[in-house]
Amino acid sequence: MASKRRGVGKGALVAAIVIILIIVVGAVYMMQGQKKAEKVVVIGVTDKITDLDPANAYDFFTWEVLSNVMAGLVKYDPDTGKIVGDLATNWEVQEGGKVWIFHLRKDAKFADGTPCKAQDVVRSVKRVMKIQGDPSWLVTDFVDDVQAVDDYTVKFILKTPASYFLALVATPPYYPVHPNYPDDKIASDATWGGCGPYMIKEWVRDEKLVLVPNPHYYGEKPKNDKVVITFYSSANALKNALESGQVDVAWRTLNPEDIKDLKSKPNFKVIEVPGLYIRYVVIKTDAPPTDNVLVRRALAAAVDRNEIAQTVFKGTVEPLYSMVPKGLWSHIDAFKKYGDGNIDLAKQLLQQAGYSEDNKLHIELWYTPTHYGDTEAQLAAILKEQWERTGMITVDVKSSEWSQYVDQLRSGQMMVSLLGWYPDYLDPDDYLTPFLASSANGWTGTGYSNPKVDQLLKQAQTLTDQNERAQIYKQVQEILADDVPYIPLIQGKLYVVTSENVESLKISPLMFLLYDTIQVKG
Repeated sequence: MASKRRGVGKGALVAAIVIILIIVVGAVYMMQGQKKAEKVVVIGVTDKITDLDPANAYDFFTWEVLSNVMAGLVKYDPDTGKIVGDLATNWEVQEGGKVWIFHLRKDAKFADGTPCKAQDVVRSVKRVMKIQGDPSWLVTDFVDDVQAVDDYTVKFILKTPASYFLALVATPPYYPVHPNYPDDKIASDATWGGCGPYMIKEWVRDEKLVLVPNPHYYGEKPKNDKVVITFYSSANALKNALESGQVDVAWRTLNPEDIKDLKSKPNFKVIEVPGLYIRYVVIKTDAPPTDNVLVRRALAAAVDRNEIAQTVFKGTVEPLYSMVPKGLWSHIDAFKKYGDGNIDLAKQLLQQAGYSEDNKLHIELWYTPTHYGDTEAQLAAILKEQWERTGMITVDVKSSEWSQYVDQLRSGQMMVSLLGWYPDYLDPDDYLTPFLASSANGWTGTGYSNPKVDQLLKQAQTLTDQNERAQIYKQVQEILADDVPYIPLIQGKLYVVTSENVESLKISPLMFLLYDTIQVKG
């Protein structure tokens, strides 16, 4: 019996080992299967993130990221372009547009499960007002006070009625941020986020940003399990990463030649995004030599937009003659009065300003090498060439990376620089007030201030009749072309290129990539 018991024991031991091995192998197989099934989207960009804090971030790509990890009271419907409720289920307007009351949904939570209430909205908006970062004018120019009526009701009291206040509320400075954000300091590398569809899992500045779904998000679940944003140093590196399968989506910004090449390859999808994206020259108006309006007008006259569009951007953009883009009501071609490449007029203006071939105007032109893609160096080079065709201008071209470039811009260190603009909100005001209103344009470093323009823009804000507003905006564009603190160059399109495994993707009316809509084959 004892021997038999020992024989049974060995058999049981062998069986147990076999069973354990089967279980282990099965578990490993299942884990591999789960890992394989995980739907990860890798987005490649040449752009950079400035501040993961809506109190100071004021650039397109950072706003795109914030709009995916945070949520506002309202948002743009990607299908209709209309403003719809997000954290707010409904709202009411009182006292002729001076008081706006928003009623919040009760199931909104931050990524750690903390409920998002009216007090969070109030604290976040007042934080923007207190910190006074670059985008703060979107709040401080309009809001006199914001109050929590109760846990789920927010009341805004405006300084004056604003016909487009709902569009302002859709911007990141109005997003409620997690309670960990300090009340009076910018948190540039904060990962606490907000109440949006994603939360930040990992953040290594200028290397990668990893997002996973917010488990407490109230809306539709994202179509993927993880989004990895990888930052590349050049458009060529981004294209190589796409072609080698390292990224699924190549976004901001491939070279025009690369886009043309990828269009011809069947294993990639090229999506053209028509939009209200503009490029322009920024000129410092409060220091010599560009404080002389004759100098600024001469620079405007010598610019040849058609040559820029064809040579630098290979015909993928259109010449632009106002800061308000074509297609947006009130647009006029205000800068056409200078012509394109009008060297004779440029020379006349320079002579009136005291310059000659023996006494040349010296210009410092700045650009940033990666934020707008590899074409930026070409754009700076062709502008130098066009201005020097007068024989009366010499141009030094200088560059700095985006984060430093923004700091230099804010502090007014650059004489002439290149920038681009994507809309904060879909209204002509967004292409005029941030640039021309003296209370809002500090971020540009131009030092531009014209009391007449300030008065006109403020007047237009309070009107509800679009025709009356359009007449005022046309008048402002004419003053813009006279004063020339900016020179509009081109109106562009954006291109998204995906690998063939990307099945769906949507872009918001503000041209933001909506990460939760990206679906890849399993």
